[in-house]
Amino acid sequence: MTILGIFMALSGAVLGSFFGLLAHRWPVGRADLFGRSRCDACGRTLTAIDLVPLVSWLALGGRCRRCGAPVSGFFAVVEAAAAAVGAAAVAIAEVRGLGAAGLAATAIFGWALVALAAIDWRHTLLPDALTLPLLVAGLAYQGLWGPLGLPLSAATAAVAGIGLYGLAEGYWRLRGREGLGLGDVKLLAAGGAWLGPFGLSLALLIGSLAGLAFIAALAGLGRLRVSATTQIPFGPFLAVGLWTAYALGPAPLMVAGPGAFAAAAGAGDAQAVRTMVLPTGNKAAPASLIWA
Repeated sequence: MTILGIFMALSGAVLGSFFGLLAHRWPVGRADLFGRSRCDACGRTLTAIDLVPLVSWLALGGRCRRCGAPVSGFFAVVEAAAAAVGAAAVAIAEVRGLGAAGLAATAIFGWALVALAAIDWRHTLLPDALTLPLLVAGLAYQGLWGPLGLPLSAATAAVAGIGLYGLAEGYWRLRGREGLGLGDVKLLAAGGAWLGPFGLSLALLIGSLAGLAFIAALAGLGRLRVSATTQIPFGPFLAVGLWTAYALGPAPLMVAGPGAFAAAAGAGDAQAVRTMVLPTGNKAAPASLIWA
């Protein structure tokens, strides 16, 4: 790994620490969003030695240094994901010959997906404060430096947003419950701005298959009983699909795009489009939903 790759990975780990905190505090309206971190069990203010991304959690065995209460591995996973995105962004930029703007855009896209996935996983919420700026950033990047250009980027975002909103609204009217959350619609529109039509189709396929694999794994382990009302958040799986499709680059997407779109549609039909949200203990939070 190059020095730049190491730097971006370390930067990602630091950002991942903030993303985990963001996911823990923001959606439930805590006033101390930017306050000092504390142990939820004993209330002790955490010091720098407790907050070294990944290292502190591993060194302390996933427990508070003072009271020994367990600290969720969720935070370490988010930090690791953000670090991996930082390193991958450098590799993608080098392979494609992207300049500084391309590297920055790639990292921003990936890190935004990590933040959104973390929030959705914890609270089944994809906030407009992140999805809409991501949409604007995608349009700006493709309009100024990206291979798609602004017209195709904007058209894909518009078709994805309007089309999926119509699908979600139709399902609501037909079944009387949500089948796709509006946060997911906005994230897909943002993904369309970044990826274009073929890339978005492939992302939807990958996200759907990842969601199905997760459900199957939990069901196989006896930790999930699948029924017509089984619920999981779609955002994390959609984020995986969007990042994977982006990492593959434009050439494979041009080949795989039409087939990916058809396969994604088939996967959606096979799942019957029903609401799915993992229990989070935050019943007031808006639901981010998966086709299931």
